[in-house]
Amino acid sequence: MEAFASSVIAFIEQHQAWVPLIMVVFAAAETTAFLSILIPSTPILVAVGALAATGAIPFWPLWLGATIGALIGSFFSYWLGWRYGGHVLAMRPLSDHPEMVEKTRAAFDKYGPVTILIGHFATVLRPVVFLMSGMSGMSLPRFAFWNVIGATAWAYIVPKIGDIGGTVIGWLWAYIR
Repeated sequence: MEAFASSVIAFIEQHQAWVPLIMVVFAAAETTAFLSILIPSTPILVAVGALAATGAIPFWPLWLGATIGALIGSFFSYWLGWRYGGHVLAMRPLSDHPEMVEKTRAAFDKYGPVTILIGHFATVLRPVVFLMSGMSGMSLPRFAFWNVIGATAWAYIVPKIGDIGGTVIGWLWAYIR
């Protein structure tokens, strides 16, 4: 995984014009149900943010690309839950625990917006939250409102962590030399 991330970062350094599109792809992968397990998107988003700290790339195009990608992945996951929720519920282990499904529905009814916002920042829960939003019957306008806020914030904060970290490391490196 580390070699993959390093090769992506090297590619981005050499092809800066592709940054927004690359961020779309990785952010969409990070917020799409089950796909985020296969692709290490968060470390790449943080590392690209560190590149922004060096001045190699501007921050706003990567934020824009990450926002668009996060929206694509989360809305697609919502749609999967909405469209195929019954099939997902019929699969094990959910079919063995219908009481869990009801508790999840109740949580989305009661805490829906908070659940979606937290879902953008909880690495393990991110793709499942959007899938369950669709499965729970949450209305699209309600999901969309909170999802846009969460996706925009997440797409800013995750690369900004790398940006701030890169700035601090650059400052320390200049101080030590």
